[in-house]
Amino acid sequence: MSEERMQPLQSSLRVQELIYGLRISEVMTNKVFAVSRNCTMRDVRIIMKENAISGVPVVDNKRVVGIVTMNDLMNALEKGRMDDCVILWMAGEVQTLAEDMPLSFAISAFGKFPFRQFPIVNKKNELVGIITFRNINLALIRELSRQLREMENQQENPADENSLALVKVYQLHRYDFENGGKASSEIKRYLKERGISSKLIRRVAVASYELEINLVAHSIGGMLGFDITKDRVKISSHDRGPGIEDVDKAMTEGFSTANEWIRSQGFGAGMGLPNVKRVSDEFAIKSSVGMGTMVQAIIYLNSEEKNEDQRA
Repeated sequence: MSEERMQPLQSSLRVQELIYGLRISEVMTNKVFAVSRNCTMRDVRIIMKENAISGVPVVDNKRVVGIVTMNDLMNALEKGRMDDCVILWMAGEVQTLAEDMPLSFAISAFGKFPFRQFPIVNKKNELVGIITFRNINLALIRELSRQLREMENQQENPADENSLALVKVYQLHRYDFENGGKASSEIKRYLKERGISSKLIRRVAVASYELEINLVAHSIGGMLGFDITKDRVKISSHDRGPGIEDVDKAMTEGFSTANEWIRSQGFGAGMGLPNVKRVSDEFAIKSSVGMGTMVQAIIYLNSEEKNEDQRA
């Protein structure tokens, strides 16, 4: 991984870190125009026209059972069947997203599916919102503005070069074992130069290295982000797929989906995610099959008195 690739624009890196942290619920539109199965296509046409929207979810007891798009509406209009119930024209196979998913999952979904919007559901699988790419763009524009103001303030009040303040994101590529581990090595060196204890550095190095190798060995590529302050190191990993079918199994020591070639390279022992959790003070993982996996590990820089033998 070249120095050039490891030092992209700071504003872009911070926005990537925002994408790791934001939930769909923070970006989606809560005001949803939905219809029942018995509504007519004429009703849908009025709703779309009056509210300038391009699709309407069909619900039954708050559960999404279909969606009517502009294309469905045009087909019904062309055939003179606007008084048909929506159930005859709706798409019954609907891709929904969960409100507590990271925003990055929604971005992946727009790249994977040809839809212009996605219904958002809660833990009870009830419709609670809609997300469009416009929602995402507005959220990122707001964050860019905030980050630019922060950067201007930092230029006016530059931080001490020895202070603990770093936001950095690394791009990782599938099967790039030659460069796998370089990001964690750089962060390890950064912390060492600032006098952080060897025990804490070891925990950060273990978590970051395991996540870095996971991205290289088990995903089709992704990003590894570091957000470091004087109090903690937050490590965020997000890949673009394939996702984990059973997260509980993936967190079991010794469980691995690595193929023979990866094992021949000395990886794939099934200890990566369990090791990350063990050395972390806080650990979270979210995964969706076909969209990707997000892992976040936090290590507090005042927690070195904890029994490391139980953690690593």
